[in-house]
Amino acid sequence: MLFYSHDTFGLGHLRRSHAIASAMTADNPEMSAIILTGSPVAGRFAFPKRVDFIRLPGVTKKSDGSYVSETLGLDIEETTALRSGLIRSAVEHFDPDLFIVDKEPTGFRGELMPALNWLKRNSAARLVLGLRDVLDEPDVLAAEWSRKGAVEATEEFYDDIWVYGLKSIYDPTVGLNFSQAVRDRMFFTGYIRRKVTTLRHDNVEPYILITPGGGGDGEAMVNLVLSAYEQDPDLSPRAVLVYGPFLSGDTLAEFETRVEKLDGRVRTLGFESKIENLFADAQGVISMGGYNTFCEVLSFDKPAVIVPRTVPRLEQYIRATRAEELGLVKMIDEARDGMTPAAMIKAIRNLPLQAPPSSRVYPGLLGGLENICSRVRLLVKADTDSPVI
Repeated sequence: MLFYSHDTFGLGHLRRSHAIASAMTADNPEMSAIILTGSPVAGRFAFPKRVDFIRLPGVTKKSDGSYVSETLGLDIEETTALRSGLIRSAVEHFDPDLFIVDKEPTGFRGELMPALNWLKRNSAARLVLGLRDVLDEPDVLAAEWSRKGAVEATEEFYDDIWVYGLKSIYDPTVGLNFSQAVRDRMFFTGYIRRKVTTLRHDNVEPYILITPGGGGDGEAMVNLVLSAYEQDPDLSPRAVLVYGPFLSGDTLAEFETRVEKLDGRVRTLGFESKIENLFADAQGVISMGGYNTFCEVLSFDKPAVIVPRTVPRLEQYIRATRAEELGLVKMIDEARDGMTPAAMIKAIRNLPLQAPPSSRVYPGLLGGLENICSRVRLLVKADTDSPVI
C-alpha cells in the first residue's frame, strides 16, 4: 500500500493516513505501507511494523495564500517538480497494489499527475481517493476542483472514492459535477476511531483538554482560553493545553508568560504524538474543529465545545455547525455567541455537565477503520479473482 498524504501545513492528513495504514497492516500481516508526506513532524510519530514514510520537501503557505519552499530556497515550481519526481520514483520502485490519495485527486499543484499516468500505463494497482467528511462550501469547492481539473482526474484514474464520514451527517461532494459512475464508486466509511496506545495513569486530577490541533492557526482560540482563566480566578476545571507543533515561537513565548501567572490552573505541552491518552482522561474538550480532533471527541465520548476557524476554508465551521445540530457537540459561533472571554468562561464551566456524543445514537458512526479494512480485503482479492468495481 502506498499513501499520498496531502500535507503542506498542519497534521490532519498525516494523522489520518497513519491511522488507516496502521489498521490495514494490523488487519493483514502480509501488507506493508509507505506514506508519502510533506509534514515536517512526521518523524516525531511512532510508526508500527511494516509502515514507513518518505518525507517530501516541505512547503508552507504564506499569508496571501501562495506557497514557498519550507527550507530549500527553491521557488515553488522547482520544489513541486522535485516532489513530483520523488513521488513517481516511489510509485515505480514500490509498485503498490493499492495507492490511496488523501483529499487532492491531482496532488499539490498537480504533482501527482506523472505518477497517476505511469500507474495507468504500467500497473494494475487500484487507486483510491480518500476524502474527509467536509471539504469546503459547495460553490467554493466546485470552483477549486474545476480550476485544478480534479473532477476529470477523479473520473479518469480512481477506482474507489472513500469518504471518511457518514452521508447522513454530511456529503462533501455536494456541488461537484461527478458522473453517476463515480458516485457508484463512492463509499461512506464512517468516522475513524482512535484508541489509547499506551498505559494510562490512575488517579488523574480532573482536567479539560484544550487543543488547537497542529496549532498553526490556533492563536485566537488559545488566547481566548487564557483570557477566560485570567478574568475568572475561580474558573474550573483546570486545563491541559497542548499548543501543537506549529504555533509560532514569539506567540508561544507570550502565552507561556501568561500561563506562569495562572498558578497551575493551566498546564501546557508543546506537542504530544499520543494525544489520545489526554483525550481519554479528560472531563471534556475545548478545540478547533479539525477532522482528527472530531474523531477523537467521538471515539472517547467526550463533551466538547468547538471553536472553528472560518478562513481560509469553512470546513471546520460546517463540521461544527452540523455536529451541534445533531447534538454531538456544542460550538462557540462568533456571530451568535461572540468570541469573548465571557463566552469561553461559560463554555468551560458548563463542559463537565454537557451530554457526551453517545447521548445521540448514529449507527456506524465510528465504523471507518473496520469498513476500510473490509473494502481493502475485497480490492486485494480482486487482483486474483473477479473485479469488484
